[in-house]
Order: sequence, then structure tokens, then C-alpha cells
Amino acid sequence: MNTARRVSLGKLTGVFGVRGEIKFLPTALGEHAFAAGKVVAMGSGPGARELRCASVRRHHERLLLAFEGIITPESAREIVGGELFGVAGEIKLAPGEFLDAELVGMRLVDATGLEIGIVVAVQHFPAQDCLVVGTQRALVPMVKAFIKHIDRTERTIATELPEGLLDG
Repeated sequence: MNTARRVSLGKLTGVFGVRGEIKFLPTALGEHAFAAGKVVAMGSGPGARELRCASVRRHHERLLLAFEGIITPESAREIVGGELFGVAGEIKLAPGEFLDAELVGMRLVDATGLEIGIVVAVQHFPAQDCLVVGTQRALVPMVKAFIKHIDRTERTIATELPEGLLDG
């Protein structure tokens, strides 16, 4: 598998049943990234183990994955706790969706184009995702009221922020 720009799809959290299925806690990207035949990497480095998905199904509110060659609870248990990664270019994003790595390094600008900070990270919370901005690590919620436009080419995020939001 290509090691360039791998993105996290989620974690393997436990064994399910007697056929080697594994409970999977997906990231937002990993929720719809699996299908039979899909190859993913367990780990992000060059020595990552490749796994080919044999099946994916939903059981109640969780995803269950099965992988080729992992057909017993014992063999499944060996990979529980592993994080699965996919190649960024193979992930289908919906309109208006961005990878965290795309947003990091972008410049936040106000309505006049004046730079007001640099995105240093992205945090994912239950209510919404937030941009982490500048050395003060101020949080800017990624909501339409604040984020007006994201320009991949110019690497800018046009904002309309309430006064004091970025103050330490």
C-alpha cells in the first residue's frame, strides 16, 4: 500500500463472535471507507501490516469488520487495538469535507483578507469539529456562522468571527 498521505480510518476495539470479526470504531472518514476487497494498513509507517477486508457489516450501532486470513477469535485478538489507515487520495470526500492535513497550515483571514491566524491542528468534538489556531491554540468551531469559505488553492479560510474569540 502506498505510504504517502495515509489517514486514520479508526481503531479495532474488540473481537465479536467466533468467526474472527472485529468491532471497529471509525473516524468520520472511516465510517464509509470499507468494502469487501478494500486493502487498508494497520499502522502508518513503512512496516505497516496490510489487511484485505473480507466483509463489513453493521450490528446495532457498531461496524464489524472481517479480514482475509483472520478467521478465529484468537487471530482477531492479535490485531485488536490496532489503528487502520487508508490512502488519502482514495478516500471519497463529500462536498465541503476536508482532511485534517489539508486544513493544517491554512491561513485564517477576515472579511478584508487580513490574516488573523494559522491553523495548527483540528480537534474533533461531539458537537462539531474545531480549528486550533495559533500559538495560543484558540478553538474556532467549524460552523457556517464562522467559516465562510475554504480555498484549497490559496490555502485560506475566510472567517467571520465574533470579537474576542481568538483572545487568550
